Amino acid sequence: MTFSEITDFLYQHFNSEQIIEVKSDIPQPCITVSGESLADICDFLHKTPTLYFDFLACITGIDNGVEANTMEVIYHLNSIVYEHNLVLRVIMPRENAVVPTLTSIWKTADWHERETFDFFGIIFTGHPDLRRILLPTDWEGHPLRKDYQEQETYHGITVK
Repeated sequence: MTFSEITDFLYQHFNSEQIIEVKSDIPQPCITVSGESLADICDFLHKTPTLYFDFLACITGIDNGVEANTMEVIYHLNSIVYEHNLVLRVIMPRENAVVPTLTSIWKTADWHERETFDFFGIIFTGHPDLRRILLPTDWEGHPLRKDYQEQETYHGITVK
């Protein structure tokens, strides 16, 4: 199934408040969806037999900076059976960087979401175990945020 066929199929089931933007004229076409609709759209993509996106390959956080005042979460989905893929994007305000967890749909979301939380501070509501995964539990801040202030020391060890 092509990107435009997948997009057309989604538009048959979701409205323009749920599917905010479709970009097909870029190297990696993507669909921007609302955070409130993310779980419903992903559940639909996973459970619909003709789509069957059975693999969540990657979740990436993006900090667009203080000027833009937004953060993003990018989801790379694949259907191994049908050999098609899809990129979903959610944009949210920096001060309320929250999206629902997808762990009930794809088990791989567990560690991907924890890594995104660890480095960007994005909260995944409903996550079964949202805690740091790569940095120590007492690390201060989220190092991939553009406003991150690096610690001078950590447990008496110079960090800078």
